[in-house]
Amino acid sequence: MTEGPSHLAATATAYDAVAALYADLFRNALDDQPLDRAPLDVFAELVRTTGGGPVAELGCGPGYVAAYLRKQGLDVFGLDLSPVMIDLAREAYPELRFEVGSMDALDLADGTLRGIVSWYSLIHTPPQDLPAYLGEFRRVLAPGGHLLIGFCESEGEPVTPFDHKVTTAYRWPIDELAALAHAADFTEIGRMLREPQAEGQRFRQGRLLMRRQ
Repeated sequence: MTEGPSHLAATATAYDAVAALYADLFRNALDDQPLDRAPLDVFAELVRTTGGGPVAELGCGPGYVAAYLRKQGLDVFGLDLSPVMIDLAREAYPELRFEVGSMDALDLADGTLRGIVSWYSLIHTPPQDLPAYLGEFRRVLAPGGHLLIGFCESEGEPVTPFDHKVTTAYRWPIDELAALAHAADFTEIGRMLREPQAEGQRFRQGRLLMRRQ
């Protein structure tokens, strides 16, 4: 991606460079992680039981979360900044739709979606820009639509940058992230914190499940 703020171009370039390795590493990431599957399962059930409809995984990477949500019965598509990631996702899951794009400027009409999953994709957003991203999520979600955010939690510290293996990322206090979502017109439904489990994980993991008011 050559347009937009510099951090978007840097993020796309960084993920393009490691896309094949990243896809191999995370292809089966959910298989032995029931505490990661659980919030995705709850999200899927909420979307289904409130009438269904289109769902977007924003920052989908190689597509494994979108593919999991499809198995849970959702009409899901994926979007990512990295063209190489999108190529890999299309190759691995040809039955699903994947597009190149940015979470902060979605090519969707207002109220189009019934659900959004941002699974460790907002972590690369500079903190001062996050309210605008959440506002864009609100715009494209229908009233009553659901949002699930997966992120690295700051464990009592303020918003903290860390040396993510691909590019700069940020850890968030779960209360602060929930407050920003509330300010963007989301109501919290539930949250989860879990300690590092998978090999190489260093930080507590957070999940926030929200509903658009």
